[in-house]
Amino acid sequence: MTTYSPNQHQFTPAGSDLVFNRIGYGAMQLAGPHVWGPPKDRAAAVAVLREAIELGINHIDTSDFYGPHITNQIIREALHPYRDGLAIVTKIGFVRGADQSWLPAASPQQLRDAVHDNLRNLGLDVLDVVNLRAPGLDGADGSSLAEPLAALAKLQQEGLVRHIGLSNVDAAQVAEAQAITPIVCVQNHYNLAHRVDDALIDSLAAQGIAYVPFFPLGGFSPLQSDALSQVAASLQATPMQVALAWLLQRAPNMLVIPGTSSVAHLRENVAAGGLTLDAPALAALASLAT
Repeated sequence: MTTYSPNQHQFTPAGSDLVFNRIGYGAMQLAGPHVWGPPKDRAAAVAVLREAIELGINHIDTSDFYGPHITNQIIREALHPYRDGLAIVTKIGFVRGADQSWLPAASPQQLRDAVHDNLRNLGLDVLDVVNLRAPGLDGADGSSLAEPLAALAKLQQEGLVRHIGLSNVDAAQVAEAQAITPIVCVQNHYNLAHRVDDALIDSLAAQGIAYVPFFPLGGFSPLQSDALSQVAASLQATPMQVALAWLLQRAPNMLVIPGTSSVAHLRENVAAGGLTLDAPALAALASLAT
């Protein structure tokens, strides 16, 4: 692999002034186990964020319900005042229960409270992008997003939110949302082995809307296969680097946000952008689709 900088691959959603370097950073792992409480080593978490910026990452994905509050507070400690061009994308629509559960929280007042929590803990006056995380813990549930999106659009009109995105949605929910407000990004579960959103990705690419896969490396159970390992070995790369490179080649609107609490792993993730997968490699990896 050659030396790679994230600014070599960029994407600007239609109708926005956002310029995303397509390799970003997902901050969820900065909190403690099960995304709850403080990390074991706060200084290490701060170091990872600062290294991400030095490596050229300009897109950090977060939420105030990570921790809760902890992840955003660490981002503020590490990076505030923020560099020009850094986009912090946050997510609302859930809260954490005292038992560490994930609870839908999408009433107009709950969304307003969530936006203000993100603003306060990040130390911002306006949020670059807010993703509405739709209900459903195992994927999109098809429910109407009209009421929460109207509330989020009002917060945008008040100047607290610049752009709106969606998370955990299907094509029908995207269409419903677009009738209410412009959408700059969609964040769903997608990776080499989980490709339910193939048609949606192509549709969004045609519209100039970013697609941001969560669990890009398989989530809490990392991707594993002989085919993936063989392709990685042929490229003198790690399997996870190949999985990230595959996502970047999948579509021009794909933004990847792998998370890590390790500086060394962060550098490996960024270096994946320098990989090119040829036709035989792509054919071999096609076998992973479920």
